[in-house]
Amino acid sequence: MVRFALCALLVAILPAAPPYPPEINDARTEVYRTVDEVEMKLWIFGKKVEGQAKPAILFFFGGGWNSGSPTQFESQARHFAGRGMITMLVDYRVKSRHGVAAVECVKDGKAALVWVRKNAEKLGVDPKRIATGGGSAGGHVAASIGTLTGLGSSERPNAMILFNPATTLGDLGEWKAPRTIASARLGVEKPAELSPAHHIGKHTPPTLIMHGTKDTTVPIGSVEAFERQMKKLNRRCKLVRYEGAGHGFFNRGEHRERTLKEADAFLVKLGWLPKS
Repeated sequence: MVRFALCALLVAILPAAPPYPPEINDARTEVYRTVDEVEMKLWIFGKKVEGQAKPAILFFFGGGWNSGSPTQFESQARHFAGRGMITMLVDYRVKSRHGVAAVECVKDGKAALVWVRKNAEKLGVDPKRIATGGGSAGGHVAASIGTLTGLGSSERPNAMILFNPATTLGDLGEWKAPRTIASARLGVEKPAELSPAHHIGKHTPPTLIMHGTKDTTVPIGSVEAFERQMKKLNRRCKLVRYEGAGHGFFNRGEHRERTLKEADAFLVKLGWLPKS
């Protein structure tokens, strides 16, 4: 029997629902995909500099594949734009607005990366230094782009920065998933088909995961399973545990600054950013 779906618990805990569609001051807007006459957009921060290809990051919001707003990562996007990157807040289809399953969220995420690479010169982006980032279900989308093959594209990011992400949707090794996600919600027959941890390979880029030890929505054991699989396959992965933190911690209080510093240091170590 299918138990209570994990997706229902993945909704980001926010003080108030942000407006949708968002109004983001001083960001440039581009349409990266049109599906059933619905334009999917991204908001861009950072300026193109002639003769200089900048690293980039695409942020995907959380909300259980059901809701949410690109504004969730606005502060992070502004930070990294200030550090010299081209940063983007990506909108993607979700169940409450578009009636889609999670697999369509991943297809949109993949299409966004394809669009950015295709338009890298126009954007001032280095196509070999593009990261995906996101939180919760958005972290799942970001991680899926770096692991899952097909679904419209096999383009991969060059790095992943994940905030309490849903990386392991089924049993894997010693990890036993405490909940089963309904196939209709995912849009695939078995959770493992859409589970990033089950599709790690030599194509999977360096990854940073930041996760609260008291997360009851996406248990830390699930990302530990992802980390083990990455290391088993000799892929670079760093898991940073935040003691006592729950779900959505990265946008609250001191953790916002702490996770930003951790992500910044990760990109510095990759050689994408200068030391601050």
